[in-house]
Amino acid sequence: MAVKIFNTLSLKKEFFKPTKNKKVGLYTCGPTVYDFAHIGNLRTFIFEDVLRRTLEYNGYKIKHVMNITDIGHLTSDADEGEDKMTKALKREGKPLTLEAMKELADYYAKKFKEDISVLNIENPDIMPKASEHIKEDIEIIKKLEKNKFTYKTNDGIYFDTSKFKNYGKLGKLKTKENKTRIEINPEKKNPSDFALWKFSTQGGSALGGKLGWESPWGKGFPGWHIECSAMATKYLGQPFDIHTGGIDHIPVHHQNEIAQSEAAYNKPLAKYWIHGEFLIIDSKKMAKSEGNFITLKTIKEKNFNPLAYRFLVLGTHYRKPLNFSWEALGSAQNGLKHLYNQVAHLEVNLPFGRFTSKLIDKKFKEKFLKAINDDLNIPKVLAIVQELLKSRLITNDSKLTTLLDFDKVLGLKLKENLKKKKMEKIPKEIVELAEKREKARKEKNWQEADKLREKIKNLGYEIEDTLKGYELKKK
Repeated sequence: MAVKIFNTLSLKKEFFKPTKNKKVGLYTCGPTVYDFAHIGNLRTFIFEDVLRRTLEYNGYKIKHVMNITDIGHLTSDADEGEDKMTKALKREGKPLTLEAMKELADYYAKKFKEDISVLNIENPDIMPKASEHIKEDIEIIKKLEKNKFTYKTNDGIYFDTSKFKNYGKLGKLKTKENKTRIEINPEKKNPSDFALWKFSTQGGSALGGKLGWESPWGKGFPGWHIECSAMATKYLGQPFDIHTGGIDHIPVHHQNEIAQSEAAYNKPLAKYWIHGEFLIIDSKKMAKSEGNFITLKTIKEKNFNPLAYRFLVLGTHYRKPLNFSWEALGSAQNGLKHLYNQVAHLEVNLPFGRFTSKLIDKKFKEKFLKAINDDLNIPKVLAIVQELLKSRLITNDSKLTTLLDFDKVLGLKLKENLKKKKMEKIPKEIVELAEKREKARKEKNWQEADKLREKIKNLGYEIEDTLKGYELKKK
């Protein structure tokens, strides 16, 4: 069954056709690691995870690249203001050095990776850091200079958008919207022109003249936009298949990526551009600049399961705004608990871990595929899940196997939670015996392991060894 996705480039749903048969190059704009990610950011990463899982479910092999921005992201899209990393160094009382910046970036990158882990977001295959790709940035800027798309001002090297005839084609913004952008630098030829390289020697520059890298144009640092173009092209080639991000990237960041990459190499950057909508709180998008952001740490401190937030996000289509409230999160947590309980109460005859594809219900799988392949219609999938659970025509073994198959896309850890609930019902004495047996097996004390297995059996339980450890079940 073919996958259809909404392409911001054409503003319509398109059948997905990768450039290389079943291999897919996927680039997702990653975090700027100057602070904790907020749950609005994480909504985007959840949608991108669902996209990746959907493609994998359909048999595609994904090469997923997500950048870590640890330099060059200014506080203004107009290429003005402080570098966000520099601002964070001042906020935390650290010295303005590259070493301190790396330490800060590594800390928040680690926290970001912890967040996506507890949300059950699959790890990207490659997570390149912007600060480690200065050479690649310079190479693209030199190509743009050769192709006569650049000019110099007192604070940097800029891209001349008037020379790129299709500037604004993403989302069909053209030049109308981009003319409304504030032109702070009086030397800019066009309001939409953007920095490729910013000099660090200017007293009012983002880095205050203290930090930077050497380049053919002087000491400085790359523009935020050139970093993504350089890393995407290096690891995925050009053109690659899919580029994603939040809708806030459409007017500026992604327009600029397209312009500089196509101007440098004279071919498209990506075939499909997919964007997720905002998370709304108090009638405004959640953003650090608005001061209305919530982190995953806060959610956990309020005793919410992080997967309840994932469940909340899955309930609204990725192209629709999602209104966040603590009441809504509470309802999502109750909904997730209910789903876990429904799964746990399925009386099955299968030994745990013996779920074969033959047991997957074909009709429900067809419904599931139709929904996920229709531009990731996960809200419909959740309705299909309830329809499956309530069906009287399907055995519990088939229901459970089918649900676990669906969870490859949903990522709600149904199997892990089911195993946890089963273990909670097993007496402590039995679990202790099983642990002793596991220790004996690791020590290759097979005689002791057999004795413990027999003891467990005599107490009314069976133990089964799997690749992921032992599983206990009442006889």
